[in-house]
Amino acid sequence: MVSKLKDYREKAGISQEDLAKKANVSRTVISQIENGSRTTVTTNTLSKLSKALNAKVEDIFLI
Repeated sequence: MVSKLKDYREKAGISQEDLAKKANVSRTVISQIENGSRTTVTTNTLSKLSKALNAKVEDIFLI
């Protein structure tokens, strides 16, 4: 999975911690997605992160 999560988060001007709170996802998961160490992510997590960034899942995550 290729992720543009960091790009979208930085465009939104928020930290990993802020996104974690907004999406109700752990900051560790966000960090792992951004640095590529997490290769599987649930659809629920993808949806939460996308919604928190006001973006479509398919725009942020290339599956």
